[in-house]
Amino acid sequence: MKKIKIKVNDYQLNGVLHDTPAGEKIWDSLPISSRGSLWGDEIYFSINADVKLENEQEVVNEGDLAYWPPGSAFCIFYGPTPVSANDEIRPASSVEVFGKITDDAKVLKKINRLTDVLIERADA
Repeated sequence: MKKIKIKVNDYQLNGVLHDTPAGEKIWDSLPISSRGSLWGDEIYFSINADVKLENEQEVVNEGDLAYWPPGSAFCIFYGPTPVSANDEIRPASSVEVFGKITDDAKVLKKINRLTDVLIERADA
């Protein structure tokens, strides 16, 4: 797994990218800097990476990093979204999970406005 740093506003979290084709595509596109949008407890932003759905998921876990094809979006999940039922974390439609936050993703619940996001490779 490849280690990454995720900076969202004033918060910095560590994460990893899986050793999958999607994880490799994201790794090759780093660093990524964008203005993120909020959708429930999800931050998402468009990226320029040609990621394919190989193991698509309709429900994800807290801290999952995923690609959402309809918006060409990098998604950071840290809680329920507007389409979630009960305690599940449900994207708007199927996503490809390519990584995971290794710190406590719940800190992102403190964010309540559009966010500045930077994803970069962690120092070895």
